[in-house]
This record gives sequence, C-alpha cells and structure tokens, in this order.
Amino acid sequence: MEDVLLARWQFGITTVYHWLFVPITLGITWMVAIMQTAWVRTKKPEYLRMTKFWGKLMLINFAVGVVTGIVQEFQFGMNWSTYSRFVGDIFGAPLAIEALLAFFIESTFLGLWIFGWKKLSPKVHLFTIWMVAFGTMASAFFILLANSWMQYPTGYTLNPVTGRAEMQNFGEIVTSKVLWAHFPHTIFVGFATASAVILGVAAWHLARRQHVVIMRKSAAFAGAILLVGTLGVALTGHYQGQVMVEVQPMKMASAEALWDTEQPASFSLFAVGDKTNNRNAFNLSIPRALSLLSCNNLDCEVQGINDLQAAAVAEFGEGDYIPNLFVTYWSFRIMVGLGMLMILIGGLAVWFHLRGALVRQKWFLKAALWIGIPAAFIANAMGWIFTEMGRQPWIAYGLLKTEVSNSPTVPGPWIVITLVGYTLIYLVLAIAAGYLFVKYAKAGPGDEETAEDVAASMVY
Repeated sequence: MEDVLLARWQFGITTVYHWLFVPITLGITWMVAIMQTAWVRTKKPEYLRMTKFWGKLMLINFAVGVVTGIVQEFQFGMNWSTYSRFVGDIFGAPLAIEALLAFFIESTFLGLWIFGWKKLSPKVHLFTIWMVAFGTMASAFFILLANSWMQYPTGYTLNPVTGRAEMQNFGEIVTSKVLWAHFPHTIFVGFATASAVILGVAAWHLARRQHVVIMRKSAAFAGAILLVGTLGVALTGHYQGQVMVEVQPMKMASAEALWDTEQPASFSLFAVGDKTNNRNAFNLSIPRALSLLSCNNLDCEVQGINDLQAAAVAEFGEGDYIPNLFVTYWSFRIMVGLGMLMILIGGLAVWFHLRGALVRQKWFLKAALWIGIPAAFIANAMGWIFTEMGRQPWIAYGLLKTEVSNSPTVPGPWIVITLVGYTLIYLVLAIAAGYLFVKYAKAGPGDEETAEDVAASMVY
C-alpha cells in the first residue's frame, strides 16, 4: 500500500498541476478567436491589440500545459502498468485519438497562427485560431472519454483468458451518460476560468488607469463570459451530480456525509463525522434539499453510506468501499462555494459595465484580481480531487481496485525519487510560467504593437 500511495501522490500532484493550465487553454483560445473575428470584421485596431495581447498570454499557458500533460501519459505505463494492461484496449484508444488527431490539429494550426500574421491573409489567419479552438475542445472530449469510462465502464467485455477488459461497442462508450455530463461541464469550466483570468488582469490595468479603452472592452467581454460560464458550470454540475447519484451513489453520499438512507434527504451545510460509529457527531442541514438536488423533487430517497457499503460487500466481497470522507465532503463544498462566488463576480462585472461604472469600482477591481483568479484555480482543483477521490477504492469503477493497479516491479524508493524530481521540476516550471505570465500581463497591449505595425497588419 505504501507503493500505491506514493504512486497516487505522484499522479495526483502532476494532474492537479496540469489542470491549472488546461481550463485556461479551453476558454482563452475561443475568446482570442472571437477577438480576432471582431478585428477582421470591423478593422478596429483595438481588437487587433486585444487579440495579440491575450494571445501572448494564451501561448505561455499553452506551452506549460503541453509539457505537464505529456508526463501524465507516461505515468500510466511507469507507475500503473497493471491498470494499463487491464484497460489498455479501451483506455488507450481515446488517448491515441487525442494525440494523433486533436493535438495534431492544435499544434499545427497554432504554429500557423503564431508565424502567419504577415504571411497569411486575415481571413485565412483567422481560420487557424478557430481550428486551434476546435482542437482544444476535441482534445478535452477524448481525454474525458477515457476518464468517463473509468467512472462508468460500459461497452466492454471481460476476456476470461487474458483477464483484460476489451472494447466491445465503441458507440456505447462514446454515448456514455457520464461523458455527456462531464464534457459540457468541463467546457463551461474552461470559459469560466479563462474569463476570470482575463477579467483579473484587465482589472489590474483599469485600477491604474492603463490602456483603459482596451482593458474596459476586455473586462466587459470577460465579465459576460464569466457570468455565462459559471452559470453553465452550475447547471451542468447539477446534472452531473444527478448522474453520479445513479452510477456512483457512494461518491454523492460521501459528498453529503449521508450515513443512513433518507427519504426525503437533507442537504448538509456543515458536518462533523464520526467514522468509528458510522454517523455524524454534528450535522447542520437543510431539510429535503438533497432530494431536490438528486431527483428534482422534494420526496425522493437518497441512499446512505452504510447501506451502500453493505451492498458493495455483498457484490464485491469484504473490504472498505467508503472513500476518504473528509476529502470528498470538503472538496465538494469548497468547489461549490467558490463557484457561487465566481457567479457573483461575473454578475457584478456585467452590472457595473452596463452602468458605465466599472472603472470607478476600485474595490471590485481588486476583488476580481485577488479573489476571482485564485477562486477559479482552487475550485478547479477541488473539482478534480472530488471526482477522482470520490471514486475510490476503484480505479475503474466496479472492475479494478486502485490498490492492485500499480506497477509491482517499481519499488517505493524509485517512486520517491521521481515524485521529488517531478515536484521540483514542476516547481521550476511554475516559477518560470508565473514570471512570464505576470511580466507580459503587466506590460499591457501598449507594448504589443506600434501604430505602424497595426496599420501594416490590416492590409488586405
């Protein structure tokens, strides 16, 4: 178990770090594409400056995201070879498609976008950034396809000779209810995160009365996207939770510290658990609210941890099928709480802009920078931690336990060495990426183009 725990820590650290950059890429590529479209249609120089300024920050984020993502895929073979053998026939297919199709589209057209400013016509050049945006979405789809199968295995058969899960129906895997709950939720998360970053950076400049025209437009655009994105996250997250109640009821019962089955079920606001006696020592809750969230009515039954544990023992044999309750309970609440805070920030940004008072609200500009950006990143991390930790003890739900999925020939000391090595390398990357991002964010669009360069770029 020590080797498994070390391998989990290594994968968890690299995944959370990688996920800091993925949502920004998912959202900012589309936002830059919209800005460039506005420039091509209107020929207004401020839209070109917005495109190039936010595009530069997009490139810094994209580069670090690619580097950290590659490491993850190697870990499947290095630290989780038993898992890779068991599900490789299924799990490998979407990852291969992502690398050969989606990432190829992203990297190819991103190169054309970077070097094609004065070599391609404006409309052809615009096409390249839209292809990058579609490529990032396709990349997310195929990665989530693999992850969704881990959450809810379908379209497979177990080979009695090899003991492996093998793909039987790719159509069932692609149409999985979990995938189509995860995918839109992740896309909205991307828009919310990218817009929170853009709003925060724009707020920093507006508070100093720098580049006011461009930053006001950027803040208004980002505020609107943030409001829509966070509302989308909330709605798709509600649907996602209902799907999880159906396919992973233990995860959702753990998220609510719901020990006993209730009908109707109450939503827990604050609980102090007592796992020794399988109960809550203290629980402040809202009556019937969990039934409403789980089933869209006030009277439905929601299964509790004790009954689900007994059912799992009856189906899979002796064992502890309860995830880490502290992690699942509080990561869920931090995620939801920060998500609601981001809705508020997006709504205030839109409200102040419509009233023409955004630049004058110094307290809000500070909040958008120092609260909005951290809230987005922390909520993202908590969401993935809840999703993956809530599935435990399963690595492939109902099929393969995490404790037997690691590489048996990789000893703990070697995992410690790579764990420390990856963490230090990622720390250096974080410092470099943060330094570059802050440097160019502070520089502002005024340093992006001279008036002559803008005029030259507008020649058709």
